[in-house]
Amino acid sequence: MSRREFLTKGGAAAVAAGAASISAPAIAQSDVVRWRMASSFPKSVEVLFGTAELIARRVSQITGGKFQISVHAAGEIVPPLQVLDAVEKGTIECNQTAPYYYIGKDPAWAIGTCVPFGFNSRQYNAWWMHGGGEKLFNDFTREVGVVNLLAGNTGSQMGGWFKREIKDVADLKGLKFRTGGMGGQVLAKLGVVTQQLPAGEIYSALEKGTIDAAEFTVPADDEKLGLNKVARYYYYPGWNEGCAALGFQANLKAYNALPEAYRYALQAATAEANTWMQARYDALNPAALKRLVQGGAVLRPFPQSVLEACFKANQELMAEASARSAAFKRMYEHMLAFQRDQVAWFRVAEDSFDSFVGRQKI
Repeated sequence: MSRREFLTKGGAAAVAAGAASISAPAIAQSDVVRWRMASSFPKSVEVLFGTAELIARRVSQITGGKFQISVHAAGEIVPPLQVLDAVEKGTIECNQTAPYYYIGKDPAWAIGTCVPFGFNSRQYNAWWMHGGGEKLFNDFTREVGVVNLLAGNTGSQMGGWFKREIKDVADLKGLKFRTGGMGGQVLAKLGVVTQQLPAGEIYSALEKGTIDAAEFTVPADDEKLGLNKVARYYYYPGWNEGCAALGFQANLKAYNALPEAYRYALQAATAEANTWMQARYDALNPAALKRLVQGGAVLRPFPQSVLEACFKANQELMAEASARSAAFKRMYEHMLAFQRDQVAWFRVAEDSFDSFVGRQKI
């Protein structure tokens, strides 16, 4: 089913229900529609927060200023990890977040961002746009009254900042580590004490010793947060986040109450944001990583034994999550089948090309 078919399914009944929503009075009283968007991210991570601003700006431009979305940084009107709840309840019309922050509700929310050892960003986009992923995920989110539009991707992330070296699996035991999504549950199986903190709290937690290590996203963001100042060792790859998709989530009733042209404006703006974020990070990360290393960060690959232990623990976790959530099982199995073909293709083309070029002197 296409995005348009999904969003309009339900016809008159859905629109009638939307007429009583938070947005309907604005449409009835004026040509101008005003929404509020709460982000899970602070202004200091300028690419993440800047993507939310891009969406709002482009929607306004497309509609000639008739559809206005005010953008609010983490904590301004809603706590950063509660923006989904606010949209579900209709307290606000929309948010910008990483859906995997809400795996405590149902592990299926992770599918909207990533699962460990999953897709890279291009593979995720292919699955979402042309492999049936969008319909699968929105069938799930619709059950709680939410529409999720793909609205960004960080690409492959780093493994995190550690105050001491990780030489083998034994070094993980008892480690207090900030991470997001299902990667934390994988590490918990290996003895790591994990917690999910919003971006704005990571530095102080590392500085005070509340945590021993932390991962956030990529060099451009990690540098902005100053994580290199409170932890020395910078590990890769981010096996827990081969990509990290961001969602623009709208209250379903408010969304259905919009004029059709405004819904198209949102779809166009979030599609642009999805491309813009990845490109922006790809442009910023090389220089940021150079500065971090020049400033004293010690770049280290995870030992093979650690990666293999994490992979095995993840296999167990995926089976457990599938047994616990029918929605997760349905989407994960669908993703896995798509990933097998993607990996085979990338191995022939992308991987071999990148590997060769990487060995040459450019």
